[in-house]
Amino acid sequence: MIIKILGPGCANCATLEKNTREAIAELGLDATIEKVTNYAEIMTYGILRTPGLVVDDKVVLAGRVPTTQTVKELLAAR
Repeated sequence: MIIKILGPGCANCATLEKNTREAIAELGLDATIEKVTNYAEIMTYGILRTPGLVVDDKVVLAGRVPTTQTVKELLAAR
C-alpha cells in the first residue's frame, strides 16, 4: 500500500501524517508513506484544499485533518 500526504508541509499536514502513521501501526499494515509538497503534483490529484490523503493513487480525503480512527476506517476499507 502506498499512501501519500498531499500538502505544503503545514501543521495540518504534519498532524495528518502522524495520525496516518498511528493508524498504520494499529492496523498492522505494510504501507509506505510519501509526502507530496510540490504544488504541480498536488494539482494532478484534483484537490482544491490540503491536506490530502491518497491511498494507492486514489484520493480518499481532502481539505481536513481526520482523527486516527477515521484514517483507520479509510485504510481498512481499502
